[in-house]
Amino acid sequence: MTQKRKICVITGTRAEYGLLYWLLKEIEKSSTLQLQLLVTGMHLSSEFGLTYQVIEEEFHIDKKIEMPLLGDSAVEINRSMGIAQVGFAQAYEELKPDMIVLLGDRYEIFTAANAAMISRIPIAHIHGGELTEGLIDEAIRHSITKMSHLHFTSTQTYQKRVIQLGEQPDHVFNVGALGIESIKKLQLLDKEAFEESINFKLNDKNLLVTFHPVTLENATAQEQFQALLNTLDTLNHTNIIFTKANSDTNGRIINTMIDAYVNKNYQHSIAFESLGQLRYLSALQFVDGVVGNSSSGLLEAPSFQIGTINIGDRQKGRIKADSVIDCLPETKSILSALHKLYSDAFIKQLPSVTNPYDNGNSSQKIVNVLESVSLENILKKSFYDLEV
Repeated sequence: MTQKRKICVITGTRAEYGLLYWLLKEIEKSSTLQLQLLVTGMHLSSEFGLTYQVIEEEFHIDKKIEMPLLGDSAVEINRSMGIAQVGFAQAYEELKPDMIVLLGDRYEIFTAANAAMISRIPIAHIHGGELTEGLIDEAIRHSITKMSHLHFTSTQTYQKRVIQLGEQPDHVFNVGALGIESIKKLQLLDKEAFEESINFKLNDKNLLVTFHPVTLENATAQEQFQALLNTLDTLNHTNIIFTKANSDTNGRIINTMIDAYVNKNYQHSIAFESLGQLRYLSALQFVDGVVGNSSSGLLEAPSFQIGTINIGDRQKGRIKADSVIDCLPETKSILSALHKLYSDAFIKQLPSVTNPYDNGNSSQKIVNVLESVSLENILKKSFYDLEV
């Protein structure tokens, strides 16, 4: 009997796990692949909801890699990364995976990639080639691309950019965004069930707010998020559902401000460390728009034909649907964007919006490659030069 190819998937945040969910299911179903699953980062933190417990309801976790989130300063994040890299190296030595699968651009994923590179384990990277010019994640993403051996991009433009970085075209696959698959496959909650699940009644108007720090700007998290809160204070008959910031530098500042706002405005606002995939996507059915700077406003929200108010530079450079409204992280600009979101002309064009990240059945496309690609000499990469 042929030995199964061991595919080790790594997740460090609630959002990333949601995107990986159907891929994990497809790997489990494969007759030639064996799933190994490592969790780290926010999943293991009580501050961020101990979301590894949600994962355990669906999958066997092979290893929990400690990455203590003692603080969100640069020094503390560096310390956490160092501890985690040792843990990843030890886990790889014990599990002996044939390939590592990573998604995105966060520092947890960079640490996992770095350990895999030193351990001489091939890496498959999902969502490479994208731009987020306001974030340190921009450099992390492209660094992971250069450490990786297979690439699964979300659009043709990003596929070309990965090749532009010197990666061999026959190892770069445009599969679309994994998040779109969940929208199509999950049985989403109806309005009554959704309200019951969050213990909160929706209003005439409703907004879903997610705001993360812009990590290449200094001391702006508080000022930028305060501008958003000031704008929300001007709205009438509008309920706000907050999902809290990740463990980025200054993320705790935003979360403290959310708690203070909700305590003061508990009748029309509520906050969650993690809604989870089902409740988050269900929420997109019933809100008028997504407000903040999360990638979900660009990747998933357009499939629900709702608007996105994209604040500041965090997602600068990403491909955007016509339902995305860009604005500055200033009260006046955010207020103008909200007026546009609720304008008749904008609402009228939403049904015709197409999602540029929808390429269909992404997980199966990735698994097909993982099953069939030759791993012989895959570690020996040669730089692909574009013709001038």
